Amino acid sequence: MSVPSGLQREVLALYRRALRMVRTKPPHTQDKFSLFVRYMFHVQASAVSPRKVSAIEHLLRRTRRQIELYENPSIRDCHISQDMRDW
Repeated sequence: MSVPSGLQREVLALYRRALRMVRTKPPHTQDKFSLFVRYMFHVQASAVSPRKVSAIEHLLRRTRRQIELYENPSIRDCHISQDMRDW
């Protein structure tokens, strides 16, 4: 197995941060937050080519800001769309 690049490490670190954020939410909403995180990372990963570094960096910045927003303790729930449920 090859060593992950710096960009791959950033993506994995952000994903781990998002999963840690899920554990800080109330137990009855953790499943929704977990589905939300997994779905958003899956959709964004499939939407961009691995060779488009600038697009990946943009998604990293946007996702980082979004996770910072959801890390706020006053946010206790999130909306799960039908697409996310069907996925």
